[in-house]
Amino acid sequence: MFQSRLIINGEPREPAGGVFERRGPESDHVVTQAAAARAGEAASAAAAAAAAFERWSHSAASDRAAILLRAADLMQQREEEVVAIARQELGASAEWVRFNNALARGTLAQAATLPALMRDETETARSGIRVTLRRRPAGVVLCVAPWNAAVTLATRAVAAPLACGNTVVMKASELCPKTHEWVARALIDAGLPPGVLNFLTNAPDHAAEVMEALVAHPAIRRVNFTGSTRVGREIAVLAARHLKPCLLELSGKGTMIVLDDADLDHAAEQAAHAAFFNQGQICMSAERIIVDDRIADPFLSRLRDRAEGLRTTRAGGGPLGSMVIPGAAVRLRAFVDDALSRGAELVTGGDMYGPDLQPTLLDRVAPGMRLYDEEAFGPIAGVIRVGDADEALALANDTDFGLVAAVFTRDTARGMAMLREIETGIGHLNRSTVFDDPAMPFGGVKASGHGWFGGRETIREFTELQVLTEPPAPGAP
Repeated sequence: MFQSRLIINGEPREPAGGVFERRGPESDHVVTQAAAARAGEAASAAAAAAAAFERWSHSAASDRAAILLRAADLMQQREEEVVAIARQELGASAEWVRFNNALARGTLAQAATLPALMRDETETARSGIRVTLRRRPAGVVLCVAPWNAAVTLATRAVAAPLACGNTVVMKASELCPKTHEWVARALIDAGLPPGVLNFLTNAPDHAAEVMEALVAHPAIRRVNFTGSTRVGREIAVLAARHLKPCLLELSGKGTMIVLDDADLDHAAEQAAHAAFFNQGQICMSAERIIVDDRIADPFLSRLRDRAEGLRTTRAGGGPLGSMVIPGAAVRLRAFVDDALSRGAELVTGGDMYGPDLQPTLLDRVAPGMRLYDEEAFGPIAGVIRVGDADEALALANDTDFGLVAAVFTRDTARGMAMLREIETGIGHLNRSTVFDDPAMPFGGVKASGHGWFGGRETIREFTELQVLTEPPAPGAP
């Protein structure tokens, strides 16, 4: 059994709320006993981050970059530790955890380039006044990390804020407290001074109390949250009440469009990856596959074969890992039953094995079905048949979400033109919707959130712009 502790000002802290238990998804056994922070520890963490801010914000850019790179090295050295932890806490496959860890290291390497990019920009206004545009750290950043890509997204939550000279309070998910502590410990062991990164866990019943205390704390200047749209809305309202800017990366409803001239073997291979990798528990997962009716049958035949090749014969031991909590498959089965009752056809899957739902593919999904409208967040995808590309585009935009879409066609110009018309933050041509590059900005539109992680765009999220002016030089016209 793992033990997860609070880290405040560089030291373990005994919580007022005692401990809570995280039970594994594949059994009822306690996997982790984690510290249960309350409002008092939240305030202490914010205060410690505030006390550390001045020194860290004035540290050399090269020093901040070096610490992030050392943390990446430690993550590589300690990889088997986190594979063992996440395997038990989340039921994740070893392949998925290693993939996460590689992305996390890439995220740290990319963030290490940011301090050097925070250079002042100077220009001369029409009046002759000299204007300097300066980016400076915002202050203390509250970073709320999710469970589904636990290593990658916890790292992403803190990497850019730290690189830009902010201090952070990292709030872990109740479903993977030890996995998130592993991320925090790698950064602290890499050389972060005390108080620069403070780590909190809380029992599920205390989540609202802890979030309220953190967002309301005067030291907190920015909030970033990755998770569901439902919770994101609550955090946005809370942040607005206290005038705290927030970056929100929320739910997705990944859409793939397969046009009549697509390479069907390639499209089916990519669709299987997009729909089922990590049990479909990825915000980028493809849940709606819009297919030209003229090629729908041969495409479905190919995708069915790939889905059936991913079936598991032992709980948690298959290539997709496990669902995060017992009962998740029951919730997903309700999506299947709803679709079938409204005219959809089951192509494959739909049956449960232990705590998991086998990879599930439904044909003739249509508006009005839960699978058409709601994020399922599991290994289930619905095929929507259309008559032509115009109908495909209309249905691609017929959703509240707008995180990621993909178009499959042999005609590059045609595909790129369609991607430009889809209301989404990210679009891919002939590629799985599940794709992330730390150097690439990442964010969604509509109910999938606002703001950007990754790339140079992230500097704007975690810094303040200051405009400085000075009079014209003597004798200037």
